[in-house]
Amino acid sequence: MPLSPAAAPARRPGVFNRIVATAAGAGIVAGLLLTGMQHLQVTELIRTAETYEAAAQAAPVAAHAHDHADEHEHGNEHAHAGAPEHEHAAAAAHEHRGEEHHHGGWEPAPGGERLFYTVLANISMAVGYALLLAAALTLRGKPVDWRAGLLWGGAAYLVFFVAPSLGLPPELPGTQAAPVVARQSWWIATAGATATALALLAWSRHWALKLAALALLAVPHLVGAPQPAVHGAVAPAALAREFVVASALANAAFWLALGALTGWLHARFNRAG
Repeated sequence: MPLSPAAAPARRPGVFNRIVATAAGAGIVAGLLLTGMQHLQVTELIRTAETYEAAAQAAPVAAHAHDHADEHEHGNEHAHAGAPEHEHAAAAAHEHRGEEHHHGGWEPAPGGERLFYTVLANISMAVGYALLLAAALTLRGKPVDWRAGLLWGGAAYLVFFVAPSLGLPPELPGTQAAPVVARQSWWIATAGATATALALLAWSRHWALKLAALALLAVPHLVGAPQPAVHGAVAPAALAREFVVASALANAAFWLALGALTGWLHARFNRAG
């Protein structure tokens, strides 16, 4: 006699669905937590640095505008070619000025729009990192709970924030930096080397592998992070130090929360069914 639909056993979600569900739940909560931490500690420091950056950018603009006005007045003294030619020259000059001082790129307006896109970016980033953590926990195949997840989160904090920040610390707007591609390449290499080294230290049993792990930890920093041709920043050094500390605390809270939530949800979804 066939079972009725009500009596049929519930199907357990597949491995992929469990990973996605774990990542979504942990990422949304941790992303919101990071946004709150940034709002309390980091955002105001960035706004202050942006005022220094805007002032530094306005200075050459004002000087250029003054030079342009002088040339314009000089041109008026010899304006004999008629109004249409002068208007054309003036329009071209203004177009040039607008192009030269246009800093390009869309950016959200201050206030609610900026907060919305910050939340969206933080949640997207958190879900991506949670996918990595959930996949690693699944591949590891060991029982896990929120305490074990906390350890994974702490390790991820070392891999993705602490180790790269030793060479490329968080920077305020208006800070001179090396080319983006060079910094991204060094960041990825450092995170990969640190993750591999921590895995060898935690799980290998042979002393030679542990020595190799220690060497691997040091390699990116012996090579050195890419540096700008000229060091400089428009914000005061004290503000930059405060920003580094605030960023480190916000990221520590984020990674520990993300690890604990991922471990808890991973255990919960794997027990279900």
